[in-house]
Amino acid sequence: MHERSSVADLASSLKRELDRYPAGGKLPSSRALVERFRVSPVTVSRALAQLAAEGLVVTRPGAGAFRAQPRTGAPSAGDTSWQEVTLSADAAAEIVPRAVDAAGVLVTLAAPSPGVVEFNGGYLHPSLQPERAMSAALARAGRRPGAWGRPPVDGLPELREWFARGLGGTVTAADVLVTAGGQSALTTALRALAPPGAPILVESPTYPGMLAIARAAGLRPVPVPVDAEGVRPELLASAFRATGARVFVCQPLFQNPTGAVLAPSRRPDVLRIAREAGAFVVEDDFARRLVHDDAGPLPPPLAADDHDGVVVHVSSLTKATSPSLRVGMLAARGPVYERLRAIHVVDNFFVPRPLQEAALELVGAPAWSRHLRAVAAELKSRRDTMTAALPLELPELALPHIPSGGYHLWLRLPDGTDETALVGAALRAGVAVAPGRPYFCAEPPAGHIRMSFAGVAGPAEIAEGVRRLRAACGEALSRP
Repeated sequence: MHERSSVADLASSLKRELDRYPAGGKLPSSRALVERFRVSPVTVSRALAQLAAEGLVVTRPGAGAFRAQPRTGAPSAGDTSWQEVTLSADAAAEIVPRAVDAAGVLVTLAAPSPGVVEFNGGYLHPSLQPERAMSAALARAGRRPGAWGRPPVDGLPELREWFARGLGGTVTAADVLVTAGGQSALTTALRALAPPGAPILVESPTYPGMLAIARAAGLRPVPVPVDAEGVRPELLASAFRATGARVFVCQPLFQNPTGAVLAPSRRPDVLRIAREAGAFVVEDDFARRLVHDDAGPLPPPLAADDHDGVVVHVSSLTKATSPSLRVGMLAARGPVYERLRAIHVVDNFFVPRPLQEAALELVGAPAWSRHLRAVAAELKSRRDTMTAALPLELPELALPHIPSGGYHLWLRLPDGTDETALVGAALRAGVAVAPGRPYFCAEPPAGHIRMSFAGVAGPAEIAEGVRRLRAACGEALSRP
């Protein structure tokens, strides 16, 4: 059983028993709960913390847990209707609306109910995360002299140097800015490079989190289609001419969601076209550390081939480690670096030094390379399990490309399929998949779903999830 389902079950059991105790009455000890419910001490601690957060119990260090005093009544809800007028002022003034639509992001962040197979996740399953290595790194980092002091706003020099070495080419540590993860880096980049109301070019389909950032900043995403070899240069050039855009956001390696890798013949064309347009290329290199062990040599980042400061490079340690290790980077050459730095400082001040020190400890330890090799082998195994099961159980779904990196597959639904109905039917059948619509900033050419193989426990769960999806497709595809 997953830890979070054990916590939820224990919390539910304790809630049902609270009426046995008077207000202020002491609950059984943690040891007694461990023995009675046959769960770990961590599960008991988390269940009690959940009840405390709900205001049902009060925990006192060294004394135990006690039933909370009953609430005397709910506070007045107040009247927030005035906010509708204030928040719609942009539209009334004919300014580009800056509404924030987080639906596409929340699909990959929300934890499904216990028992649901999680094919919609965006992070490694806990069994694939280097938890011991991270814990050891954090412990060592906390003992470093000055570890709890204020870091340089650009980031620790040693960490900047480590990121720069990974890029090669003309990038140095002086070109690197440490950020609080990849999403923060993308937010900073788009705010720095385009004013509200401006068009920006994006791959189609593309990462919903980036579209959410752009729209929240008042930008207008313009799609440029992607095929099996990445973005199409001739369409990119046409889009620059038609829109006057000065930014193109792309994922040249294991693109999300298609898994495509930008073809070697197209790489110089993309840089040339952007340079001729006087535009920046924001390179989101999110999946480089999620390569599968049958991928062969990887192409270098676009930033390594860029001599004119066209590329603003984004990468992160988060995807290859843990959702909570939010350490990433921006790399840029020329005057744009100071603008990126200024926005980052205003928004964040700096990335907490203990987290940067822990990242340094982690990537400098022998366990780091072992972890990456283990992840490469495991992701390939899970990908192969899923790609073998899908044609047998779901031959109706088209899989145009099998990636050699990343953590998901991009499947096209049969023409006429109601994508929303299928996703809903899948959830009722006990499997969560990500709908394809949020990956398009304009009308999608067809219905799609994205299926992650990284967020589940292993091959058995993948096989069970595909079986459940078969039942869901049977329900959704049979509708007139």
